[in-house]
Amino acid sequence: MVGPQPRDERGTDADDEFGFRTDDSRYTVATFLAALVPTALARRSIAVSIDTDRDVYERDEPVEITVVFKNRFPLPVSIPTPRQRRWGWTFDGELEASDERRYTRSRPSEFRFGGGERKQVTFTWNGRLERTTDRGMDESIVPDPGEYELRAFVATHDDRYQPSDATTIRLE
Repeated sequence: MVGPQPRDERGTDADDEFGFRTDDSRYTVATFLAALVPTALARRSIAVSIDTDRDVYERDEPVEITVVFKNRFPLPVSIPTPRQRRWGWTFDGELEASDERRYTRSRPSEFRFGGGERKQVTFTWNGRLERTTDRGMDESIVPDPGEYELRAFVATHDDRYQPSDATTIRLE
């Protein structure tokens, strides 16, 4: 079952990655009902949208990306994630436009939403692909002209439903 959990002794973060404080210290009717929402249903309650400031960019031009997560339920929900990463984005299937190894804590986490809550993140991708060479050196490569898919997702387990959305940009 999914729902707010009382604070534990493990030192749960007081703020989420958006800077919002979570307060699960009081139980209400909504938190009680939220605890009855199955995890599979909670995952499907989250709508994800991704958008860019334009559809066409010059090669090597920064791309402003906006990702919105919306809980469509009137009840709070909590989406379990296998690692500390709660969400992410890909460029043509590559996590954060890079083939570099990612170091995220393997401790499970959760992506929490209040009833009807909307969370928005805006960031700028530099328009380059980060690559690690055979010699372990990092290099930055400008992608070839063409159409590419940008995807945003909630970082659920691989074998589970993963709320996501995609958009296409063109590099000229």
